[in-house]
Amino acid sequence: MKVLLINGSPHAHGCTDTALREVAGALAENGVETELFWIGTKPIPGCIACNRCAQTGRCAFDDAVNEIGARLRSPEFAGLVVGSPVYYAGASGQVQSFLDRLFYSSGNAFAGKVGAAVVSCRRGGASTAFERLNAYFTISNMYVVGSQYWNQVHGFTPEDVKKDLEGLQTMRTLGRNMAYLLKALAAAQAAGVPLPKQEAPVMTNFIR
Repeated sequence: MKVLLINGSPHAHGCTDTALREVAGALAENGVETELFWIGTKPIPGCIACNRCAQTGRCAFDDAVNEIGARLRSPEFAGLVVGSPVYYAGASGQVQSFLDRLFYSSGNAFAGKVGAAVVSCRRGGASTAFERLNAYFTISNMYVVGSQYWNQVHGFTPEDVKKDLEGLQTMRTLGRNMAYLLKALAAAQAAGVPLPKQEAPVMTNFIR
């Protein structure tokens, strides 16, 4: 049982990393293995809607998106936590480009996995960034994990975040809740309870 935590900040060891490590610590304390992945500072192309992935199962841009996508589509990871700083009341441009391509090229492969978003902001904009990240999970038949408050921490530096006691507690609660849900899902499958049946997608455009 393993969870991947993606740091969508350009800072490897900044506020977002501090929040994610608090989640990872709670997961580990509850018997769930974790791996942290930093998207780095190199430019990440956005999706260009070429639909090459529909033919090959991989994004046309061969970078970390394909590497992480292949691992997430496999049984290696049962859960995913995405963390991002808040820029202009949204997630970072890099992580949105990464996730757009990751989720689009993976189709419905993440169905039944567990997801959660974490955001870090200096002062405001956290709620809209949080909702933006959750949209990836809710359109992908994933189970979204909540906490005692919206999954956010506040601070301008990692030292500031460490003073946000409520934010850190929210991260730990999130980790414990995710661990519980992962174990509950595993127990259900072991008891012969299958995942919900997926219907063939029906697409109804607003203009015909």
